[in-house]
Amino acid sequence: MKPDKTKEGNKVNPKTINVLFDQKYGKMGTPSRKEFERKAEAYMIAEIIKESRKKAQLTQAQLADRLNVKRTYISKIERASSDIRISTLRKIVETGLGGKLHIHVEL
Repeated sequence: MKPDKTKEGNKVNPKTINVLFDQKYGKMGTPSRKEFERKAEAYMIAEIIKESRKKAQLTQAQLADRLNVKRTYISKIERASSDIRISTLRKIVETGLGGKLHIHVEL
C-alpha cells in the first residue's frame, strides 16, 4: 500500500500533530522548531491577554489608560508582534485587569 502524499507530492500526510510539526517546523530541538515554539507561546499569551481584557469588558484604550501606555502597545502585545517581559505581563494582569499572575514551571 502506497503512503498518502500531500499536494507537493513529497511528504506523507501526517497522522498526528507531532508528525505534522516535525514535517513543517523540524524535529524537536532544532532551531526552526524552537523558533516555532517561541512564537506559539507568544501567541498563546497574546490570546490570554486579549480574552481576559474582553472578559473584563475593557477596550484596548481603556486598558492602556490603566497602565499609562499607548493603545498601540496593547495592540502589539495582543498580536504577539513583540516579546513581553514577565514584569510587563504582571503589570497587565494585576494592575490593568485586576487579576493575579501565576507562573507554573514543569521540569
